[in-house]
Amino acid sequence: MSEIAKQFGIDDALTALGIKEINNGSSTGVENFASGSEIASYSPVDGSLIAKVTSTSKEDYEKVMEKATEAFKFWRKMPAPQRGEIVRQFGNRLRELKEPLGKLVSYEMGKSYQEGLGEVQEMIDICDFAVGLSRQLHGLTMHSERPGHRMYEQYHALGVVGIISAFNFPVAVWSWNTALAWVCGDVCVWKPSEKTPLCGIACQNIAASVFKENKLPEGISCLINGDYKVGELMTQDQRIPLVSATGSIRMGKIVAQAVAARLGKSLLELGGNNAIIVTPDADIKMTVIGAVFGAVGTAGQRCTSTRRLIIHESIYDTVKDALVSAYKQLRIGNPLDENNHVGPLIDTDAVALYSKALDKVVQEGGKVIVEGGVLEGKGYESGCYVRPAIAEAKNDFEIVQHETFAPVLYLLKYNGDVENAIALQNGVVQGLSSAIMTNNLREAEKFLSVAGSDCGIANVNIGTSGAEIGGAFGGEKETGGGRESGSDAWKIYMRRQTNTINYTTELPLAQGIKFDL
Repeated sequence: MSEIAKQFGIDDALTALGIKEINNGSSTGVENFASGSEIASYSPVDGSLIAKVTSTSKEDYEKVMEKATEAFKFWRKMPAPQRGEIVRQFGNRLRELKEPLGKLVSYEMGKSYQEGLGEVQEMIDICDFAVGLSRQLHGLTMHSERPGHRMYEQYHALGVVGIISAFNFPVAVWSWNTALAWVCGDVCVWKPSEKTPLCGIACQNIAASVFKENKLPEGISCLINGDYKVGELMTQDQRIPLVSATGSIRMGKIVAQAVAARLGKSLLELGGNNAIIVTPDADIKMTVIGAVFGAVGTAGQRCTSTRRLIIHESIYDTVKDALVSAYKQLRIGNPLDENNHVGPLIDTDAVALYSKALDKVVQEGGKVIVEGGVLEGKGYESGCYVRPAIAEAKNDFEIVQHETFAPVLYLLKYNGDVENAIALQNGVVQGLSSAIMTNNLREAEKFLSVAGSDCGIANVNIGTSGAEIGGAFGGEKETGGGRESGSDAWKIYMRRQTNTINYTTELPLAQGIKFDL
């Protein structure tokens, strides 16, 4: 155990979460399977080996699916409020383990400890939402055109839900899916990112303990681990009617094609190229706070991170100078130290992509105004720490059109009316999150109108990052069109059924059709 791990109690956190030196990466609850190769989890905080995980072999996967499909037959018949009670207990267990799980998220992924705690709080919040939902899985009643008939629709459990999550939110996104899926009567098979496998094992341990205490069958919550080949087992499996996948656009297109080929359903949360429009009527102080957190929070590794700042020419220099001044105050270092603002990138591959992006923007004619670079020396031994950078650019630059999963913020200038800024905002293939900073009601309403932002999330006077679980989360265009978390996102985890009941002694046909015998 490294000095940083000792100092911040990582060993105690791992013990509380049931993490051992080597963990079985395939689990249906109490039973574990271990016949695959080993995956080593290294912390980007200090480069230390945390633990090793056994990946899932094809044989392990079949055992998991057998347990999951069998558990579904029981779980779907359990009344939804009773399923909600199990989710309530899971949420309470998360409250008890919020500190150790938050520390593991911070140490294994690299986000700040406060963000790690915030991610666990998201898990708790979605459990609370799901508990209430368990008594509101409502359908509709419609009037029938036929006398003596009643027509309505209802929702039934879908089956085994496959979940593929990304490293940047190693626990929260799984909970968005699984808490809703569980109260809907589904069982879940989860493949976490191979870059954060221990977070997956910790969550599975917590869930398994709750199910065991309630004497419920194994297989309601299942875990598999490995690279894309393990994910392919799910995307090609007819026994999994829904695959929820979070990650890059490239990955999402592969998943969508594989699932669609067998006429399954996919829920996709893919890349974002999020912008904040800053109009002449913006509050500059609020703008700087929202833009800086959006750009450097989680070291720019959120799907909702602010990538582009679209600023009106009349205030461009004022905003630019304020941002440059704010960036000078950023403290970069160990994310478990709450005095620091920015932690490491996930690994050295991410660092290489960050460096290439800065080179590329200069090659295309842009100008770096807050220099980036890889940090070296004491405290930066992992090689994953970089300086957040700001570059002046144009929207049609190739590098600006793509998502750079790192703390690089592009400043873009617009002139004229707010419609010109909205056109720039919409002029990318991604459509996740967007925001406008303005105290002008007309500008705000234009941004939110049908001719405004084309993103799944559009905010006024807050940044692009930091969604609440009460609203549906997701984006349009190449972001995938999926919706998770709140609102009516629960419906994708269920199958819809229309029912007509005839309570007469006659059999009239719809549309007045006569068929006399």
